[in-house]
Amino acid sequence: MSFLKEKLAEKIAQHRPRTTRLLKEFGNVKIDEVTISQAIGGMRGIKSLVTDISYLDPEEGIRFRGYTIPEVLEKLPKVPGAEMPYVEGHFYLLLTGDVPTEKEVKEVAEEFKKRRALPEYVKDTLKAMPRDTHPMTMFAAGILAMQRESKFAAYYNAGKFNKNTAWEPMFEDAMDLMAKLPSLGAYIYRMKYKSDTHIPSNPDLDFGGDFANMMGIDKPYDDVARLYFILHSDHESGNVSAHTAHLVASALSDAYYAYSAAMCGLAGPLHGLANQEVLKWIQETIDKKLGGKVPTKEELKKFVEETLSSGQVIPGYGHAVLRKTDPRYMAQREFALKHMPDDPIFQVVSMLYEVVPPILSSLGKVKDPWPNVDAHSGCIQWHYGVVEYDFYTVLFGIGRALGVLANLVWDRALGYAIERPKSVTTDMLEKWAGIK
Repeated sequence: MSFLKEKLAEKIAQHRPRTTRLLKEFGNVKIDEVTISQAIGGMRGIKSLVTDISYLDPEEGIRFRGYTIPEVLEKLPKVPGAEMPYVEGHFYLLLTGDVPTEKEVKEVAEEFKKRRALPEYVKDTLKAMPRDTHPMTMFAAGILAMQRESKFAAYYNAGKFNKNTAWEPMFEDAMDLMAKLPSLGAYIYRMKYKSDTHIPSNPDLDFGGDFANMMGIDKPYDDVARLYFILHSDHESGNVSAHTAHLVASALSDAYYAYSAAMCGLAGPLHGLANQEVLKWIQETIDKKLGGKVPTKEELKKFVEETLSSGQVIPGYGHAVLRKTDPRYMAQREFALKHMPDDPIFQVVSMLYEVVPPILSSLGKVKDPWPNVDAHSGCIQWHYGVVEYDFYTVLFGIGRALGVLANLVWDRALGYAIERPKSVTTDMLEKWAGIK
C-alpha cells in the first residue's frame, strides 16, 4: 500500500463514525426547505449534497479543505525553480485534508509518473475520429475508452464487493485516471492543432511541468498550468460536472464512466465555456467596436454602459454566491501583472476590472458586481499561444478532475447511497400553491 493510500485509510477510519452517527442519531434533523422556484429552477441552493473537499464561502471564495486560495498557494510545496506549487500536492490536500510535506508531494509525483502513459488503443480511438470532432468529445471518449482498465469495475465483477473496502479500487482508478489526463489532453491538442506531431512525456517533470512540455510551450507556461489546474480543481459538489460524476458513481459506476459523463456536462455552454466566451467578447470588442486598439478607460467605460443599456451582460462578471472579487481571478491577475503586463488583451481585462464593478453597482440590481475566474483565464492561455477556443474546456476538465475524483473516493469510503430524488407533478405544485 502506498503512503498516500495509508494516510487516506487513516483519515477514512476517523471520519466514518461521524457519518454513521449523523445517520443513526440525527437523520431526521431538518437542514433545508424546498420552494417551488427551487424545484422548477434547477434545485439552486437546495442543501442536499455533502462534501468536505471544498466549500464556497460567500466572503472568502472557494476554500479547499478549509484553506483559502492564497493560503493554498502559500502553504503547498513549490516545484523547484517555479513560482507555483505541485499539482500533486494539491491532490494530496484534497484527498486527505492535510498540507503535504515536500517528501510526501514527491512520493505522489512518483506515483503519477508510474501511471502517466496513455494506452496506445486510446490514441487509436482518437485517431479514428474525424479531425473536426470537438476536443471535448475526444476528451470524454478517451476517458471512456480507458474504462477497460478500471480496477473498481474488476473488483465489483469479482463478486467480493464490500462497502468498507470499495474505496480502495476507486482510489486506484482515481490515481490512474488523474495521472493520464495531462497526457490525454496534450495528445488531443497536438493531434488536432499541431499536425499530429507529438512530444513524449518527460519522466523528470512534475504534473504541470510535463503538461507544458507535451503541449510544446516554454516556461512560464508550466506555472500557468499548475495555477490553472489548482484554481479549477473543485467548486463544491453542486455544479454540473461534479454533480454528474457523483450521480453516476452513486450507481457504483467506476471513475471512468463517472468522469466521462462529467465531461459531457462540462462541455455545455452554461458550464465550461464561460472563459472562451469572455475572451471572444473582449477580442470582438477591441476589433469591431474599438477600432482594433487598446481603448482608454473612458472609451471602455462608455462601451460598457452602452452594452448594459442595450440589455446585454458583461461576460465574466457576477457570481451566484460570491460577494467579492473571485480569489481565483485575483491569483491570475497577480500572475499576469508580473509576467504579461503589456499584453493588450490583459490591459483590457485589467481596465474592465476597474470600470465594470462601479457601473454595475450603480444600477442597484447586481448582488455581485465583481469578476469571476472566467473573466481572466482565457487571456492568459491566449498570451502563451493556446489560441484554440474549443480546447479551453479540456484544460478545465484536467483541473476539475482533482476535486471530482477525490470526492468519488470519499463517496465510496463513506458508503453514500445511490442518488434518487423524488419528483412531483405540476398539478401537485399548483395544489400546494393554492392555485387549484
